[in-house]
Amino acid sequence: MRSHRQGTSLLHLDSSASGRRDSVTRRLTARYADVWRDLHGSAGYRYRDLAAEPVPLVSPAFVSLGVRVERHGSVPLPKVAELAEGPAEEREWALTLPLITEVRAARTVLLGVPMYNFSVPASLKAWIDRVTFPGAFLDGGTGDRLLRRTTVVVVTARGGCYAPGTPREGFDFQTPYLRAYFTDLGVAPENLHFVHAEMTRASDVPALAHFAPLAADSLAAARTAVSALARLPAAHGGTAARTP
Repeated sequence: MRSHRQGTSLLHLDSSASGRRDSVTRRLTARYADVWRDLHGSAGYRYRDLAAEPVPLVSPAFVSLGVRVERHGSVPLPKVAELAEGPAEEREWALTLPLITEVRAARTVLLGVPMYNFSVPASLKAWIDRVTFPGAFLDGGTGDRLLRRTTVVVVTARGGCYAPGTPREGFDFQTPYLRAYFTDLGVAPENLHFVHAEMTRASDVPALAHFAPLAADSLAAARTAVSALARLPAAHGGTAARTP
């Protein structure tokens, strides 16, 4: 199965457990999506709320099917179902294929990722584990990476500050993990963008109140960054956007 990416398409994923009123990442990704739809229309837009409609955790049947596919070498996605043994594996593949298809079809993937315990939400990790199926993002004929021209925009929010040079920089396992994951999946480094909103809890945690100006500046910069990125052509490249 080859992706069909005529025109421009956006896959928008939110993973925050908070609603839009309380979630910084949801508001920022919505801003990106609004700008994008103003430019391109809604026909190519696809939204998935990973918190409201969780992707099921992978099961032993998912693992056994994946191992069997790897042992057969390069297996085109339409042929994977033929290797499924029993209803459990068939069910796992039925849950997995639509998610992989969405990613392959998208020219841009937009993720809202709050920092939970120094890393990513479990809802996003469940999605990552399921779409990362053996050979799903490789061209079966050439071995080429199918996502090498896909743009990925990761919008994060952190209650504290984990920017380079800060005391807690080393506690950020969110950015390095997602950078390693998407580049290993085949996304070109120049097409992977990060936008960070720092100190988002300064307005409601008394101990962080004196960081309120930093939080306001970071959020303003993040809003500007997502709007600018939404206007870029897909796979435009350039330097990953960062906010303080």
